[in-house]
Amino acid sequence: MTVSAESVRIGDVARHAGVSVGTVSNVLNRPHIVAERTRSRVEEAIRRLGFVPNASARQLREGASRTAGVLVLDIANPFFTEMARGAEDRLVEAGLTMVLSSSDADPARERRILEQFAQQRLQGVMLTPSRGTRDNIGILVDHGTRVVLLDHRPKGRDLDAVAGDDVEGARAAVEHLLGLGHTRIGFINGSPDIQQCRDRRAGARAAVEAAGGDPESDLVEVRIESLDSSRGHEAMRELLATDVTAVFCVNDLVALGALRQARESGIAVPGRLSVVGYDDVSFAGELAVPLTSVRQPMYRMGWEAAGLLLGSGEPRQVVFSPELVVRESTAAVSRDRGPNADTESR
Repeated sequence: MTVSAESVRIGDVARHAGVSVGTVSNVLNRPHIVAERTRSRVEEAIRRLGFVPNASARQLREGASRTAGVLVLDIANPFFTEMARGAEDRLVEAGLTMVLSSSDADPARERRILEQFAQQRLQGVMLTPSRGTRDNIGILVDHGTRVVLLDHRPKGRDLDAVAGDDVEGARAAVEHLLGLGHTRIGFINGSPDIQQCRDRRAGARAAVEAAGGDPESDLVEVRIESLDSSRGHEAMRELLATDVTAVFCVNDLVALGALRQARESGIAVPGRLSVVGYDDVSFAGELAVPLTSVRQPMYRMGWEAAGLLLGSGEPRQVVFSPELVVRESTAAVSRDRGPNADTESR
């Protein structure tokens, strides 16, 4: 007699595998806590019997779905894509699926998405807040949804968080340029409402001050609305009208646009202008002029964030140290170099 998958119950799987019903439940819901040999035996029994878990019923019993949410500023940015991949890989290991959304750094859009996440009773949400306030995060907290902040360091200690040390990373980038002899440095930055932009500004200014300079005059800051290539392109046009000999960009996408503007304007990099990015995304080392950038361990950050989401106990904050990766887009300055000097070939 053929037994339909719908008639197979979890107890049948347990008897076939020689384990308890609780063990089968753990394999279905929390496979990472089950020994590999036992998990394989249960999974084989599931396949042989054609058992299909009733996900809807399980979600109602547990009060939450087997899905986690990730909300970042811009999913088009490879930094967030790689971080999301790290989170997804760990969630899949634990038997969860992931939904990824982008706030576009818009608090109103962010609020709508978080409200939807809360209504869907997700297991938890990892997010990069669009602004420094915690109003929207409260939507999740009020629904009892576990929250992990991505690429964001909260002021308090009541939330899990994973981030890089942006102050130290920006300091290292500008110290590198100062060490090459650049004393007038352009800085393409984003909105001060975004914590990463504030922290990278603080690090850049600290480096100038430590070298005995004046950040108000030696650091020429141009702020852009969106942290993307097109805005970097526009900002570089503005900086090329000044006497800066180097430019520090708030992220690699912005640096990509800045490099494109320099090329279109006949400005040799690094012959007449040095450029540094931030994040060290996948394309940074593959450009025609490989980009000097501050590396963040994007995949590891996502993996660690998912681990915090799956864990329990007191909130933890994990901070990764950045690493400056020096490539061909930066070089020592000379007196005859600068964006307004005569063109040099490289």
